[in-house]
Amino acid sequence: MKLVVLLGDGMADLPLAALQGKTPLQAAIKPNMDLLAKRGKNGLAQTVPEGFPPGSDVANLSVMGYAPGKHYSGRAPLEAAAMGVPLGPEEIAFRCNFVTIVNGIMKDYSAGHITTEEGRKLIEALQPLMPDRRLYAGVSYRNLLVLKAGAKALCTPPHDISDQPVVEHLPSGPDSELLMRLMEAARPVLARHPVNIRRISEGKRPANEIWLWGQGPAPVMPSFAEKYGLKGAMISAVDLLKGIGRYAVLEVIDVPGATGTIDTNYEGKVQATLEALKSCDFVYLHIEAPDEAGHEGDTLLKVRAIELFDEKVVGPVVEGLEKSGEDWRVLLLPDHATPISIKTHSRDPVPFTIMGTGIEQDSVERFDEDAAKKGAYGLVEATKLVGMMRG
Repeated sequence: MKLVVLLGDGMADLPLAALQGKTPLQAAIKPNMDLLAKRGKNGLAQTVPEGFPPGSDVANLSVMGYAPGKHYSGRAPLEAAAMGVPLGPEEIAFRCNFVTIVNGIMKDYSAGHITTEEGRKLIEALQPLMPDRRLYAGVSYRNLLVLKAGAKALCTPPHDISDQPVVEHLPSGPDSELLMRLMEAARPVLARHPVNIRRISEGKRPANEIWLWGQGPAPVMPSFAEKYGLKGAMISAVDLLKGIGRYAVLEVIDVPGATGTIDTNYEGKVQATLEALKSCDFVYLHIEAPDEAGHEGDTLLKVRAIELFDEKVVGPVVEGLEKSGEDWRVLLLPDHATPISIKTHSRDPVPFTIMGTGIEQDSVERFDEDAAKKGAYGLVEATKLVGMMRG
């Protein structure tokens, strides 16, 4: 049995007046996802347990069957694994975002989706300011800092405070003094850097501050093979998912042109998925674009991202599975909701469909938040989904 998770990050949402009271999933033209729901068995999944932040880290760990209460230590250490950055027993990894703050307001959690090349130049300029120079360039605005302190600081994800004053959300509590000092030291360096001077001249948002958050030590978790007896692969554009894949000892497949935005290399990801299934039992295929649109508060972009996921990923993957001659099952879902109205994640249960060999269909005919409420699975904990998928 070949098993595939098709995950559209942040696809779930709330009804929007701009869409005549529909959610983006309901408004999108998505015949392939709707067909999976009609031919499969549906339900709602609680991907974020009570007491945990509603982030992609917690949610994707849950979907893969790793209970956050046992295995979650923070977002940044997962990304460190993806970047090949080792963490010692007393070291703490931090996510280090480039952001745009104007008059004390978080104008852009991604500094205008600064390019990776631009980000690397800024990181090089900032490294001498950081303890032991352990500052690492990532993809676009997403970078990493490793410290030997800071675990107890209270930090807020910048995408949670879009268009809000930052003063109430700066690092606080124990260990926060060091973080504040590093963030302040970065400002003048970024202000005079040629990358930002050029971005401003081109009408783009500058990366005028760094924002530290998501910290934690290295997690401890069993391999996916130990949990399920399956050989698997992870395909994603973002370091967070690659890091989860590395800790789960999955084959992490890098696809050229995978960006994490709406212009990602969909065809390459599909091809990599179908190729991986020739030697693997399980593939986790993650698409980031709907979540990014939700954070931007762009309704039409989110609808378009969902439609592209349907057209360029869901349809071709299922077509490839049907032609393979193998028994197969697909699990389709978002990891969490990213409501346009709040521009950040929420804990709302998300719709899911399991379809394929031996799955009895229920009465659901569309893939969306309301239709899933009528599914035969009901409401389930996401940590059970892979087990349910195996049957």
